[in-house]
Amino acid sequence: MLITFHSKISGDITMFGDVAQKLLHYMGLCENVPGVIEAKDIPTALRHLEQNIAKLKQQELQQQAIQEADDKLKYDQDDDLDQSPPISLAIRAIPLIEMLKAAQDAECHVMWDA
Repeated sequence: MLITFHSKISGDITMFGDVAQKLLHYMGLCENVPGVIEAKDIPTALRHLEQNIAKLKQQELQQQAIQEADDKLKYDQDDDLDQSPPISLAIRAIPLIEMLKAAQDAECHVMWDA
């Protein structure tokens, strides 16, 4: 399932459903589709999202350090280490954070649907 976020102040953002629902959860919102964040609620949702993303980044840095140590041990044994790393949720959240900031400045709502 794909979920698309809409705001009159910016272009649409489409994400995989599981990613979008996780970000909605991070904002402290119901993960139901469709949904809306009223303009008055955006600052709180944005603050929650940014706080949770900051926590996630710390966890990812810790996991990355552990993974790098494991990779060094596996380097001699594994020829397929040039795989691309997965795109983190923190990176995937950037467009939504930018949309929320723009909507906050313009005092307009953000909606999402499938």
